[in-house]
Amino acid sequence: MCSTLKFECETGNYHTFCPISCVAWLYQKISDSFFLVIGTKTCGYFLQNALGVMIFAEPRYAMAELEEGDISAQLHDFDELKRLCFQIHQDRNPSVIVWIGTCTTEIIKMDLEGMAPKIEQMIGCPIIVARANGLDYAFTQGEDTVLAAMAHRCPEYHQNHPNLVLFGSLPNTVANQLTGELANQGIHVSGWLPESRYEELPELGPGVFVCGVNPFLSRTATTLMRRRKCQLIGAPFPIGPDGTRAWIEKICQVLNIQPQNLDQRENSIWESLQPYISLIKGRSVFFMGDNLLEISLARFLVRCGMIVYEIGIPYMDKRFQASELSLLEKTCQQMNVSLPRIVEKPDNYNQVQRIRSLQPDLVITGLAHSNPLEARGITTKWSVEFTFAQIHGFTNARDILELVTRPLRRNNHLKDLGWSDLVQDSSLI
Repeated sequence: MCSTLKFECETGNYHTFCPISCVAWLYQKISDSFFLVIGTKTCGYFLQNALGVMIFAEPRYAMAELEEGDISAQLHDFDELKRLCFQIHQDRNPSVIVWIGTCTTEIIKMDLEGMAPKIEQMIGCPIIVARANGLDYAFTQGEDTVLAAMAHRCPEYHQNHPNLVLFGSLPNTVANQLTGELANQGIHVSGWLPESRYEELPELGPGVFVCGVNPFLSRTATTLMRRRKCQLIGAPFPIGPDGTRAWIEKICQVLNIQPQNLDQRENSIWESLQPYISLIKGRSVFFMGDNLLEISLARFLVRCGMIVYEIGIPYMDKRFQASELSLLEKTCQQMNVSLPRIVEKPDNYNQVQRIRSLQPDLVITGLAHSNPLEARGITTKWSVEFTFAQIHGFTNARDILELVTRPLRRNNHLKDLGWSDLVQDSSLI
């Protein structure tokens, strides 16, 4: 049995959801914002169709569609963006306008960073530029680019006593749960990046400790350390009872606080999860890679008794995920299972061959591959569901296992009904 994690890197493209999809959850989180996506009709179709909820976002989301004249440099981008921003400011009056760059703005080299300050000065409203293009970034890294840009706009911290700021976009209920867990340890959270309102962004600077809640925020972490001179707390991520406990313990350790009652807190959650764990214990899972949550989810599922064959991940920042990787290794040793193969930028063709050979009980994959695998008798779960579900903290661990076990429970129900012969033979893959 291998005693240390091994990493491989294949040459696959980013076979993931488009990173501009971050608009779908960020516009809800930052209630006084307006997101302007600068791209082609394809970008607009994606947001309207793949993310149907965006039809309800019209008051705080819009597309600046690039036409043929824009791409051939026959039109003046500055004038059109100025007109749109004046209209947005007049009609919606947001506290901030966020420009979301796309693949097209990268290809035609639009100088968004050069135009934004000039238009910002004209309309008197902050404009933040985030290049969330699918050429350079995977699915959830769209949020990373927005938060990294937003970190530059946070006010300067001038106090002497240390402050704690958490970064990562979570629903307010989940953010309040994590804030409450830290409050139970006597730790005050001075702010979140992002906050529910742009005007309430936290103070940053020397003397401020920052800690992330999602593994795809490495660019934000780097900005907070290098540009804003904050001190990063490198902790595992609060996903699953084990990850949440380790996250709290690491924050307590850095702040010289003795954690209280975490044993009882974690054990009570594990006890409540037993009905789900009994369904997946001893089962195998294969992550094809999509949302950069794969390491944290795999670690939690290993702790639940599953065997993880492979963790595909579009991008791996080993420094930012060092504590999470260490906890994964420790968990595998504790559960006496082999360490999973970790493949960065996996080649999907090669992965399909490995799936055919390994025959896992469950494959967690992107939307593009789910139906073809299901048609060949491979049970799948959409990875995008974990992105939009509430999976952080002690109390939301149940939601993770609800998602993981749903296709397995469905298969059990089909067998009970005598319909299992409808599932095609996986040898056809």
